[in-house]
Amino acid sequence: MQIVHLSDLHFSEAYFVPEIAESMLQSINQLDPDIVVITGDLTENGFSAEYDGVKKFIDRIACKDKVLVPGNHDSKNAGYLHFEDLFENRFSNRNLGGVTVVGVDSSQPDIDEGHLGRENYGWIKEAFSGQNFKIFALHHHLVPIPLSGRENSVLVDAGDVLDLLNRCKVNLVLCGHCHIPHVWNLNNMLVVNAGTFCSSKTRGKTTQCFNLIQAENENSDNNNWKVRVSRVFPQGKMELITKTVM
Repeated sequence: MQIVHLSDLHFSEAYFVPEIAESMLQSINQLDPDIVVITGDLTENGFSAEYDGVKKFIDRIACKDKVLVPGNHDSKNAGYLHFEDLFENRFSNRNLGGVTVVGVDSSQPDIDEGHLGRENYGWIKEAFSGQNFKIFALHHHLVPIPLSGRENSVLVDAGDVLDLLNRCKVNLVLCGHCHIPHVWNLNNMLVVNAGTFCSSKTRGKTTQCFNLIQAENENSDNNNWKVRVSRVFPQGKMELITKTVM
């Protein structure tokens, strides 16, 4: 199973880089992934015209199973209403073959900080009650990311959410937000942050990229998944970041 994870397109005249976007799109379609997860900041300001443009771009990703959640930029200027019109639910629970993907909206209108809220913990726990490979997707990161500067954008209730996901035996957490790619392995749960996908808003010496997660369960009688996380750059260059068994 191949899962493509990308984040932070920032579709706008100021930041979206079309030539990089086209190169990355070609790379994704050549990989022919089973699932594409996009963890927010599709737009820069949440405006209707930005949403229309990014929707046309995302529709060109040749994968029928896409899971999207909004980021803080998408919720600016009541942009979350456009997200609901174009992409339906800001919260979702989908079973795709042997994979359960739960996507949540961690954004708050016109506030950069993220928050999930205990009112959502119950249905998340229920969604992860089975034995599938479990993926949790949100925009804000749950743990600090190296090189991201003074940390002030970890999810407000990150500790409670991490504890919930650990108890649910979630395999993979996918985040975005700070534009710096990184992977943490916490209690055999991979927390994978994405860099910026195709905007000019790169930080430090990072460049545009997306994540490719390959998960295999060779024996359906047990839950031992072999997982590889690679980083894919413009023009298709790929770098293996980590591999583990969970």
